[in-house]
Amino acid sequence: MQLLIYGSRDFAHTVADLVRHCGHESAGMVDDFHRGAGIVGGLDEVITSHPPDRFGIAIAIGYADIPARWRAWERVRAAGYEAPALVHPRAYVADTARLGDGVMVMAGAIVDTRAELGDLAVVWPGACINHDARVGRNSFISPNATLCGHSRVGQDCFVGATAVIADHGELVAGSFLKMNASHAGGRH
Repeated sequence: MQLLIYGSRDFAHTVADLVRHCGHESAGMVDDFHRGAGIVGGLDEVITSHPPDRFGIAIAIGYADIPARWRAWERVRAAGYEAPALVHPRAYVADTARLGDGVMVMAGAIVDTRAELGDLAVVWPGACINHDARVGRNSFISPNATLCGHSRVGQDCFVGATAVIADHGELVAGSFLKMNASHAGGRH
């Protein structure tokens, strides 16, 4: 499948590599604010030049503005674009795990049995989403972060590198758990 990459900064280049590793072809980057090499236009232009019946899309807007990322997702979905889950071939995703649309699972990440990733969730290299854990839509799980069994991460959250959420722990929607932090349980 040919996929457009919505975004053009560092994260977009990482996503373009993931797209390629997953066996898809990048059809160019979409950027509503900038022009340059590899950018095929803003979304309004691309809907005509790269219609949703012939192209899919991958959201590569980073965590610096999580609400803007979700608004872009809503525009893409309203335009009719498919956004497949992208799982690096060197990641492990259990056959009982559930992945939403637009999910990205990077190399070396683990999504264990019965875990769930909501639409547009991003799981970075080395992160471990343990059994029965749930990650809400549009949330980022940073490198080497660990979500223990039955933990919950709400929508629009950021979990920093090497952070740990203990068994049955919960981060409410919009939470930011910094790097190296631990969350011992209950609601945060």
